[in-house]
Amino acid sequence: MIRRAFLTAGASALFASSALARATSPVVKRQQGTLSLENVPETPPELREGLRRYQNARSAFFDDWLHDGSMIITTRFGQTGQLHRVAAPGADRHQLTFFDEPIGGATAVPRSKDSFVFSKDTGGDEYHQLYLAGLTRPENAFTTAGTRNQSVTFSRDGRRVAWAEVGKGDPNYTLRVAGFDAATGPMAGGDSLKTVGATSPAAFSPDGQRLLLQRYISAASSKLYLWEAGKPLVEINPTTESIAYQGGVFTADGRSILTVFNQGSEFLRLVEIDLASNQITPVSPRDLTWDIETYALSDDGKLLAYGVNEGGRSRVVVRQLKSGKALRQPTLPVGVLTGLKFSPDGGSLAIGLNTATSPADIWSWDLKRARLTRWTASESGGLDPAALVEPGLVKFRAFDGLQVPAWVYKPATLKGKAPVIIDIHGGPEGQARPGFNSRIQYWCAELGAAVMVPNVRGSDGYGKSYLALDNAEKRQDSVKDIGALLDWIAAQPDLDKDRVVVYGGSYGGFMVLASLAAYNDRLAGAIDIVGISNFTTFLQNTEGYRRDLRRAEYGDERLPAMKAVFDQISPLNLTDRMTKPLFVIQGRNDPRVPWTEAEQIVARVRAQGGEVWYMLAADEGHGFKKKQNIDAQREAETLFLRKVFKL
Repeated sequence: MIRRAFLTAGASALFASSALARATSPVVKRQQGTLSLENVPETPPELREGLRRYQNARSAFFDDWLHDGSMIITTRFGQTGQLHRVAAPGADRHQLTFFDEPIGGATAVPRSKDSFVFSKDTGGDEYHQLYLAGLTRPENAFTTAGTRNQSVTFSRDGRRVAWAEVGKGDPNYTLRVAGFDAATGPMAGGDSLKTVGATSPAAFSPDGQRLLLQRYISAASSKLYLWEAGKPLVEINPTTESIAYQGGVFTADGRSILTVFNQGSEFLRLVEIDLASNQITPVSPRDLTWDIETYALSDDGKLLAYGVNEGGRSRVVVRQLKSGKALRQPTLPVGVLTGLKFSPDGGSLAIGLNTATSPADIWSWDLKRARLTRWTASESGGLDPAALVEPGLVKFRAFDGLQVPAWVYKPATLKGKAPVIIDIHGGPEGQARPGFNSRIQYWCAELGAAVMVPNVRGSDGYGKSYLALDNAEKRQDSVKDIGALLDWIAAQPDLDKDRVVVYGGSYGGFMVLASLAAYNDRLAGAIDIVGISNFTTFLQNTEGYRRDLRRAEYGDERLPAMKAVFDQISPLNLTDRMTKPLFVIQGRNDPRVPWTEAEQIVARVRAQGGEVWYMLAADEGHGFKKKQNIDAQREAETLFLRKVFKL
């Protein structure tokens, strides 16, 4: 139960030394909207005003083309990201949805004038419902309440639809397939298939009779299948080898699929697989030493576009599929792709891009004229793009000689040695990339802090061997990478080794807590957002549809040997080593890392005399998505950083 309380002491008491606070200070609680705050001070008006510009930047993300050549995008006007239509380059963003909850994405119904399907959950619980809507008619939900629904896929003529559905506590998804009416939604009498694990549709065959399915097992392993109603599943490219696939599309004749996989390679390659013979033909260059991150095929199957993740930066390639002939290539700013899709007529390619010094926006590449046109120009909240910091890329040597990459953001003007924030990504198979981040820009410009964003072992984008270096009993090796980064920081003449804070969410939250336990004497504080505090309780309490997927990455707590490893490395069992200030931030409805992970680490650290700030949002899940909560989080984080950095 959330209890209301108010501050009864002045700011000087809250900012007393941590030793005195541990000895004498009670937990000070208060309520702010849906947020329950413990030991978090009120935000001074001048701090809120200073943050305002950084918090009002917004982005535009490409969802899909409509049949008339206009776009559906997601952007925020108000508290949450909602769907908008953009009729032409530079045209107004016409809002289509008006919910308190953010929209999870949209897919246009092929051959329909204006129909589209979108997803939405409640309070961040990730049990997404699917809705059919049009430009001038209200939305209509067509999925079962209390289930999670994902991967909406249409046949090329828009007359059939497929999606994956799973209920609470169930690890196995059900495939739903039905006829589809663009005005009313799925028709009665469709087909269903109970699958094993996280299996979802990827594409219909050109005739609409077969479905390409993907079963996700882990970041390093998945499988592809063909399915037709009334017939058994047929595995594509069957093997006992662990292969990571990324979806797939049928070629125009339906005889082959294009997919991305890493079989026989360190990196994700684009290939064509013949469905009759399972013969594999490379499509992307054989000597490419970076991952293919996304790909798109035109509706007529003649044109191919794909993105290459070159050390975190994106490059787009456009070519003819069969001949391999390269077409004129778009010259893009240095950034990260957020979308890539051909228009229905095949004449244009939508490109979503996010750069370090500007919010995400959308361009189109006219293939005939070789012309790049900007569709959206998102606001930077009043920030001067020229004053924003571009990151540099460095590598530091880990305990075993491994070279670990990290992005480095430094303030434009240094006054003495800069305090340092180590921002650790989640996943663990994620990758920190140089996209727009107003939080980092604020830290550099307003706090004078340098920000290190490492891709510790286990990160994606550097080959499958690098990805596997933190698996199961190797988990603590990634924590040691943070120790090596602390060594690197100590050797830099412009960085203050005595003022370093670790910051991260989800798996990055585990890394924060583990780093605080391992390097407490070398840190000034830590900010843990929706982080894992105990692997055993996390695996026991995470939602059923995720549990086996996470066991494949972290290890199985039901095995005594793995349980012993978890007992040894879980931060909850190491709180006696944590004496520096800790800030824990959590969503009450989080299905991935349950709120109990936050509650238990807060209680244990406090019981042992540690200083803990705590923020719990009653209407959020795995990370905050509502602007008023994000604003409050940033304000509280800033107060915490100012305190531990002694600014």
